[in-house]
Amino acid sequence: MKTKLLVVAALITALSITKLPAQSMLNKLKKTAEDNALKKLGGKTGTTTTPGNTNTNTNTDPNSNGNNSNPSNNSGGGLISTPPDVKQSLADGDVAYKAGKYGEARYSVQQAMLGVELEIGNKILKSLPSTVSGLTTQTSEDQVTSTGYGWAGLTIHREYGNGNDKEFRVTVANNAAWMSSVNMYLSSGGYAQTTGGQQNWKQTKVKGYRAIIEYSEGSGYKLSVPIGQSSLVVLEGVNFASEPDMMTAANNFDYDGIKKMLGEQ
Repeated sequence: MKTKLLVVAALITALSITKLPAQSMLNKLKKTAEDNALKKLGGKTGTTTTPGNTNTNTNTDPNSNGNNSNPSNNSGGGLISTPPDVKQSLADGDVAYKAGKYGEARYSVQQAMLGVELEIGNKILKSLPSTVSGLTTQTSEDQVTSTGYGWAGLTIHREYGNGNDKEFRVTVANNAAWMSSVNMYLSSGGYAQTTGGQQNWKQTKVKGYRAIIEYSEGSGYKLSVPIGQSSLVVLEGVNFASEPDMMTAANNFDYDGIKKMLGEQ
């Protein structure tokens, strides 16, 4: 009964001193009434605590680390690399085609093509030298990826290092943007200089292939070698002493062999 009287008193008081909009006023009255009721019953407003526990965190999630955030993952082996099974994909496509399920047939054929691309990519990766200019293969960085089919987006990547600051990277790719930039440089027939007069990039040749070599104080040497109508090899050397050293490293690669494996003309 006393609690009800307190609520009524709070309502009358609030109505006499405020002219807030209806919803805001009701929310304020409700809060005032609740606070008065709790005080009358001996309770307290705000954060509640358990006797003997000084932690004011109100999060009850057992997986919480105490700051209202979810736990961070610190285990797990990631995803297993599983290239599409070419033969199975072709068989699935044949079954789907005969059943008139053309969407599924198309998907299966694309998966088969993707599987072929990844097989070729891994074959190219294995053909790359195990060492370059005294630098050894960093096997954990080996990558073969494809974002499509028909050699669209196929990328093979390897890195070489010595555990210090010298590094060499090779990327074999079908990349329209890269090819466009390299072809633009090659068609210009010249070279570029910075405002300070130092040569920035120029044309060169690697094992009979026309190429573009670039140098940057921040990233080192970069050599782009087109090996067909849509594929190129990009070589990057970090902390190589000179352009001749970079060219010597570039001569370790079998560009004809890579071109043949890709089926380039």
